[in-house]
Amino acid sequence: MKTSSLLIKSALALAMATPLLASAESQLVTGAGNAVARLDFRVIVPRVLFLGVGTGAAGLATNGTIDTVTFDYTTNPASVGTGAPAAVVTGAVVPVRVIGNNGQIVLTAATTGALASGTDTIPWSEISATSSLAALPSPAIPNTGTGAGSNVTISSGTKITDRSANWTYSYANSAIVAPGTYGGTPATNGRVTYTATMP
Repeated sequence: MKTSSLLIKSALALAMATPLLASAESQLVTGAGNAVARLDFRVIVPRVLFLGVGTGAAGLATNGTIDTVTFDYTTNPASVGTGAPAAVVTGAVVPVRVIGNNGQIVLTAATTGALASGTDTIPWSEISATSSLAALPSPAIPNTGTGAGSNVTISSGTKITDRSANWTYSYANSAIVAPGTYGGTPATNGRVTYTATMP
């Protein structure tokens, strides 16, 4: 008795679920003529905005790695303040990728003050970047706060942006400064925060 009751309940549940499983249209034609069944499709695409700088530019996912660019004058100290480049530069060529699907993207850079080593400082105006692609310019790094924005070129006639470039950083070395390691951590104002903004 219990088995037959369970079988009846299962059959009833299956019968009720069948219309939900087979929701496409159907048509039965007898004799001459064609049978027609229609099916509607839709694709749902969310607003997408991606900014990758350094290691994070390698894939379309969130990546918490924060890379470091270093200008080291230890092996060429006589060049300090002369405008000459550092003998040892690491991480100065940084891959960047910007993707968006809702119109103009604007990039900004922000800092919390001059690069510090104790009470001595180097202003951010000494650090600059050039881009390998004019369509993905590096925004100017401000001495403090948020700087002016730079527009990333969108694909003509669309809302789509997909740009990749290498930003190459340089240190002007225009003044003699006290010895020390300047920046390198947020506590010593050594971090630039880039932000991509899209409507």
